[in-house]
Amino acid sequence: MTAMSVPELSIVVPMFNEEAVLPLFAARLRPVADGLETAYEVVAVDDGSSDGTAIALQKQRRVWPQLRVVRLRANAGHQAAISAGLALATGAYVVTLDADLQDPPEVIAEMLAVARAESVDVVYGVRSDRSSDSRFKRVTARAFYRSMDAMAGTAAPRDAGDYRLMSRATVEAVNALPEYGRVLRFVVPALGFPSASVTYRREERAAGSSKYPFTKMLRLSIDSMTAFSLAPLRFATLLGLVGGAASLALLIFALYARVRGHVVAGWTSTVVVVSGVGAVQLLALGILGEYVGRLYAAAQARPSYYVAYDSATGSANPAATRQP
Repeated sequence: MTAMSVPELSIVVPMFNEEAVLPLFAARLRPVADGLETAYEVVAVDDGSSDGTAIALQKQRRVWPQLRVVRLRANAGHQAAISAGLALATGAYVVTLDADLQDPPEVIAEMLAVARAESVDVVYGVRSDRSSDSRFKRVTARAFYRSMDAMAGTAAPRDAGDYRLMSRATVEAVNALPEYGRVLRFVVPALGFPSASVTYRREERAAGSSKYPFTKMLRLSIDSMTAFSLAPLRFATLLGLVGGAASLALLIFALYARVRGHVVAGWTSTVVVVSGVGAVQLLALGILGEYVGRLYAAAQARPSYYVAYDSATGSANPAATRQP
């Protein structure tokens, strides 16, 4: 690849069943990208969509030369799709952006200007107005980021998702990480590279349905906590200590009652105590299981995704298959 053919900017867009929003997204992103007056590529990663996303991307590619279509063999998840795009992107700067238009593409120009002016490696898109999100989502997101700050001391900006600009050095550092099931919104800040931020108003989804229901948000939260903090393990230890102290107190009470000749309360108190101790034990085992599961998955070393097609090469790119 010659120096002239290497774009300065790569825009990585993970897509899963985005047929409805794709025309709107392309119509809005292309004028922004063309107006940057710099060579660019748009790396659209089709994350195993089951609708007409793949066909719609090929139609867009016929009229948009800078659009590069990457198709994964199966749905690998949002974070894995972004990782696939980062592994294939070639730009000196790489922006990650979702296709739902909740994060406005127009902010890319400001991110690029800040990165150049301040010579930083990362520019985060921070949501200054989240009124388009439900109250439940705003409250839980705020609680989640505060919990992560308290448990892991993460440097992730609050109200910053996966909309960010990264330098080539940052992208290469992320690609080199062997971490399995990584959550990029915490991985990138953990690198500690110089950073800045720009703010924007989060908009309503332009079309289609959300690809992050409550179950996926919960899974992302668990992955984030177990990947970046030992606090849950320490919490399990604390529960064990509290349970041990409570058991000792009950033992003393039982001995005292026996010496005094009183009859210990019947089955109700027994059931309550056994149920409480059992719940604590199951919770502790569940926390331990999350960490053991991550170790087991990492030991298997299975790729996070498989690339089926890359329009830049016309076929699968084996080097792009993610090895955890």
